[in-house]
Parts: sequence; structure tokens; C-alpha cells
Amino acid sequence: MEDKDKKNPNQINIELKEDVAQGIYSNLAVITHSPTEFVVDFVRMMPGIPKAEVKSRIILTPEHAKRLLHALQDNISKFEAVHGNIKQGNFPSGIPSIPMGFGGPTAQA
Repeated sequence: MEDKDKKNPNQINIELKEDVAQGIYSNLAVITHSPTEFVVDFVRMMPGIPKAEVKSRIILTPEHAKRLLHALQDNISKFEAVHGNIKQGNFPSGIPSIPMGFGGPTAQA
């Protein structure tokens, strides 16, 4: 039997439905956490419109949040190696603080 015919027991079969495959545009992520979970709200803010809408919410365990952080860091490094550094604007920390009017935490994207 050839290697390509052998099934990897650790392989995960992932289904991507057509409506999900189209994706949802977001230009802001609001991240909050508790001792047991991280909540990431993906928001779309439009110029001149004071109200923003949460388009998607993802809830992660702290372990998976850290895995996501490392995966993003790895992919950003690969992207920048090909396309150059991603510009972050003229913010002291490199990340803008965007006040949100619903009394939640300060959003960072």
C-alpha cells in the first residue's frame, strides 16, 4: 500500500458550508475574558455611523485562545516575509484604542 493511501488517524475532516465559506467582513475585534473563556466579537464599523454591529462571536477556552494567538503570529510573520511589514498607524502602542459606547471594555483591533 502506498503512503498516500494510508489514512492519518490524527487527521480531522472539516466541512465548510457554502454560506460560511463566503466569510463575514469585520474591521474591529472586541476581546473580553473570564477565568474560563475568551470571547471575541467581530464588529463592522462604518464611517459616519456611530453604531457598530457585532457580525460574529467566537468563544474560546484560554488554551485555544493561546493557540490562536500563536497561529496568528506565525501567519503574520509569513505574510510580512512576503509582503513587507504591516503598517499599524501612528498609535503609541501600535494598536488604536477605540472607545465603545456600550459600557464594555475598551476595544482593541
